[in-house]
Amino acid sequence: MRIQIGAMALAGLLLCAATASAQFQTDDANAALLGESKTQSWRGGVTVKALGGPCRGIVATIPVPVDWPEQTVVISDEEVTPQVRVNQGKNVKAVPQMVVTIQSIPMGKEAKAVLTYEVTRHAQKPPADPENYKIPKDQDVPRDLRIYLAPSLPHIDSRDDRIRQLGDTLGVNEPNDWKRVEAIFDYVRGKIEFAKGSRKGGIKALEDKTGNHEDMCFAFIAICRAAGIPARTVWVLNHCYPEFYLVDGEGKGCWFPCQVAGPREFGGISDTRPIFQKGDWFRDPRSDPEYRQKTYPLLPETLSGKGGRPQVRWIREMVP
Repeated sequence: MRIQIGAMALAGLLLCAATASAQFQTDDANAALLGESKTQSWRGGVTVKALGGPCRGIVATIPVPVDWPEQTVVISDEEVTPQVRVNQGKNVKAVPQMVVTIQSIPMGKEAKAVLTYEVTRHAQKPPADPENYKIPKDQDVPRDLRIYLAPSLPHIDSRDDRIRQLGDTLGVNEPNDWKRVEAIFDYVRGKIEFAKGSRKGGIKALEDKTGNHEDMCFAFIAICRAAGIPARTVWVLNHCYPEFYLVDGEGKGCWFPCQVAGPREFGGISDTRPIFQKGDWFRDPRSDPEYRQKTYPLLPETLSGKGGRPQVRWIREMVP
């Protein structure tokens, strides 16, 4: 019997996935100024127990925290049973992830791959001279960042006529591009009232005038992209926020965060929760045709294999 398991962990977040085609960091050497840091331990991985017969050819894929300009990550502990092989790395074409391969699990036995990460995350400060930062010209946007100008359907539709109109008009009379992005930021915060609930997407949140933190984030990103401003989602523990990309007087690009849902923070952020992913359009890493065309704003955990009925437990927890 072929096994296919998928799980989204949006609130508790994380772990999983293989060589998915995705959005990754480029030109991130330049980032918002770093503030105070906080080091936290996070434990993540998977356990698989074979029920109803032996399991074989198990592959689990798990997004994991990696280094960003505002974050450094060190693996401090590994709990891996002998029959398990763990591969971890990052690739400009793929999401940073842990790939767990298990050749076989005898009936009634359990395999385990759990790593503990020490994550040091910095707060970020706005620049001292924000008026010097400009929206990059389309031809100057690096190739690997152009995905952050395109729609991430269905939740971020920057080509919708209503979104394009907002992108063409909001903040155009401001004295500089920093203020123009800030006008988009304040519009979304003023237009959408935060409300807990299921994800509905940026456009629906603007229509309803209510939305959760993801919807508010998606609305800001959609309008920014419609205005020619690269923007993307930053996924942290139990939350997400957007960041936008501008260039300085020398043409060097820089990502700046903002808190659309929550305390008003623009160009810098006090959040020090671990970052797990950046981006909002990821393909399912499983190779089977039924999964190949699936996309997600946040990459889910997945597991595939053959044989019995696996009992799977995903581990994702902060360590006190």
